[in-house]
Amino acid sequence: MKIICVDDDSIFLGSIVKMCEELPQIDEVRGFLDPGSAMKWTENNSADIALLDINMPKMNGLQLAAHIRSVCPDISVIFVTGDDQYAVEAFEQHASAYLLKPINKRRLEAEIEDAISHKVIQPKEHIVVKTFGDFDVFVDGERMIFSRSKAKELLAYLVDRQGGSVKRPMLSAVLWEDELYDNKKKEYLDVIIRSLQSTLEQYRIGDILELKNASLRIRPEKIYCDLYRYLDGDTDTFNSYRGEYITWADNFGIVLSRHKQQKSSFQ
Repeated sequence: MKIICVDDDSIFLGSIVKMCEELPQIDEVRGFLDPGSAMKWTENNSADIALLDINMPKMNGLQLAAHIRSVCPDISVIFVTGDDQYAVEAFEQHASAYLLKPINKRRLEAEIEDAISHKVIQPKEHIVVKTFGDFDVFVDGERMIFSRSKAKELLAYLVDRQGGSVKRPMLSAVLWEDELYDNKKKEYLDVIIRSLQSTLEQYRIGDILELKNASLRIRPEKIYCDLYRYLDGDTDTFNSYRGEYITWADNFGIVLSRHKQQKSSFQ
């Protein structure tokens, strides 16, 4: 397990980092005095648990937690603060715990143990697709980098279609919000499709995409996807869903409304 600790008090930060390092469940601990530095680190690295102070300059812990969750939706957040006035807001963010300073090692270990017990273990699958929070694809644990953002949007839409075939005019309408599907758009769409194919081949997973009769589809049986497991009624995946679905595409027409409607049938 990997933990990040963020607190602008250097003495307290050193203390809590030391406590975490002494816990047998923890493999790695990172400490940050500056929320901005922690934010940048999580954009390129992953962690399992975040211990966050709330009252910090420039960016408070609640804001930091929201940002971290946008890039690491599965992370467990434990707020560690000297003020109890933010407890309601903290739990509205699905915080695992809210600890008041000063804290002792026994209490910290108990809350970390509880957070670990509720975590969904990341599957050791070859291709993992995450749609809850930011859309991302991992191949053997490595996050895929797309050379074109529209190629990533295209893959996200195909994943959302759950294996259904989509013709090119529809793909164009989704990617460019119903702009005229003229020759220029046809050529541009071809560029995006080739870019996606090239990226998939680069990671040696080109077989997840099927191009047939001028239609594209994803092959669901080739990927491990949180959305698909959610719709299959998987309890752990259902519990990990926090109401955010492919949030990175601000203008992209993918919503989870029809999937949210199924939640009641799982309860």
